[in-house]
Amino acid sequence: MSEPWLNDPLGYLIGPERVADFFARIYESEALIVAHGQPKRFEGLLSLDAVDRIVTSVDLREGQLDLADASKQLRRSDYVDAAGYVDRGAVAEMHRGGATVILQQAHQLEPSLGRLCRGLEHVFSCHMQTNLYLTPPNAQGFRTHYDNHDVIVIQVEGEKAWRLYEKPVDTPYRGEDFQLGTHQSGELKQEFVLKAGDVAYVPRGLMHDAMTSGGEPSLHITIGLITRTWADLMLEAVSEVALRSPELRRSLPAGYANPGFDRAKAGKQLNDLAALVAKEIQLDPALDLTIDNFIRSRPAFNRGAIRDASKPIGENESFRADRFTPYRIAEDGDVLVVVAPGGELKFAHGDRAALDRALSGKPFKPGELGASDGAHMTAQLLAYGLVTRV
Repeated sequence: MSEPWLNDPLGYLIGPERVADFFARIYESEALIVAHGQPKRFEGLLSLDAVDRIVTSVDLREGQLDLADASKQLRRSDYVDAAGYVDRGAVAEMHRGGATVILQQAHQLEPSLGRLCRGLEHVFSCHMQTNLYLTPPNAQGFRTHYDNHDVIVIQVEGEKAWRLYEKPVDTPYRGEDFQLGTHQSGELKQEFVLKAGDVAYVPRGLMHDAMTSGGEPSLHITIGLITRTWADLMLEAVSEVALRSPELRRSLPAGYANPGFDRAKAGKQLNDLAALVAKEIQLDPALDLTIDNFIRSRPAFNRGAIRDASKPIGENESFRADRFTPYRIAEDGDVLVVVAPGGELKFAHGDRAALDRALSGKPFKPGELGASDGAHMTAQLLAYGLVTRV
């Protein structure tokens, strides 16, 4: 089945004409609602029948499926058995009674969602996760709250009425969860109805709630953007400076936890160390480490690697770099290291031109690479999903 959203992942979601303005003005700042007026825009990405298949056919464990109802508190023990498996009958009965079915990390259960996440990860350079929300008619899963990560909402079937309020916390960090009774919604700022085929972007910290609109169930996908922050990068950069600066590795003064500790003297020393960091801090080492950590955290997308493991690599067979697979080439002495999803590959330094050619995005044949062993290089890249057969 055709997956048009993979041609331009973000552009397909919000409209290609909005992408530049999204990053210039909207991203992390304000909500964006896009009414495409195309109920079947995401046909093939997900369906109510696909959710039914997962819930009724897969042995889901505790944490993979949750139920929520804004009108009452639900306990996992009501729909998870003693062995830790989801009780399908209990889920169906509670859903019929008004509970929203939530499939956590749904991209691990539905390949089409996994492919969309890979496309968006290429755009944002961050981990993407998806949750599915199936809400019965005239029901609401959650009370007013905020999320501590940005979300993109794709309405697949039915309709949902949303309300947006204020930001009690501007750009909360990952551990800064919404606290009932502490964080107030503030003034109602916007109301809208997402219909099938529509998309909304809601930045983290923005209070919101949503309820099914109309007489049909609502099915939507929430894509969570798990980003790295400037604070994360600075922590890596400071750690890198500490590797070169023994002053930063020295212990805190003895007795710093005792009453009467000289904080004024410690404050001066801290300022001196901050000045040292400001002088010595470097972007490249910290950014390279951050990039490597992101790439290694991604699973290899190597569909067909097991099925075709015994198939020889033909010298005149055509291959091409996968456009969504992240990688970085680093030098370690006379060895080239390709940091790839799930691990790293090593090649001879003299194979740099061949490696660049293979990963350029243009079709290539192993026999044309000029590598010491073009077929072996291609086989390694194929195993980690860096290249695919054309």
